[in-house]
Amino acid sequence: MSSDTFTTALFLITAVIAAGVLISAIFPVVYQMSGTFSSASHESDQRLRTDFKIVLAVANQSQYARVWIKNTGSEQVPVADIERSDVICGSTGDFGRMTLVPSGSSTLPNGYWTYTLSESKVNSYWDPGETLEIDVNTNTLNTDGSPNYFQFTLPDGIWRSNQFTSNAP
Repeated sequence: MSSDTFTTALFLITAVIAAGVLISAIFPVVYQMSGTFSSASHESDQRLRTDFKIVLAVANQSQYARVWIKNTGSEQVPVADIERSDVICGSTGDFGRMTLVPSGSSTLPNGYWTYTLSESKVNSYWDPGETLEIDVNTNTLNTDGSPNYFQFTLPDGIWRSNQFTSNAP
């Protein structure tokens, strides 16, 4: 009888130790996964709130394009994100990534872009409802009525593109 009690006690102690080892092995993984899911959820929420639309893209001269983009989302976009964005422009099949013109520069060299915010209030954000005006200088624009390509991509991967034709003489 005492051997049965001793055996049962050993099995009980072994079960408690095994449960503790299992919990200590699984708990960190579950905790790490919850952090990953939370982060992914936050990123997804931010992407859903950030939205913009290309209103108009024109090129009236042989190498200059002007594009107006409206912030149609409910999230403010920091100016720093605009300045880190990718602007791609040129004729279909011959476009390239443009470089933001350095601040203080009065000219727009070939292969560069600049921006202006038409703000109702002066702050460091592209607010919902505001329009972003982008000027691009690239010598790869078609002036014969063939399509040109423009794409604007924010650092978080949200992008919009547009095809337009040039009205240059």
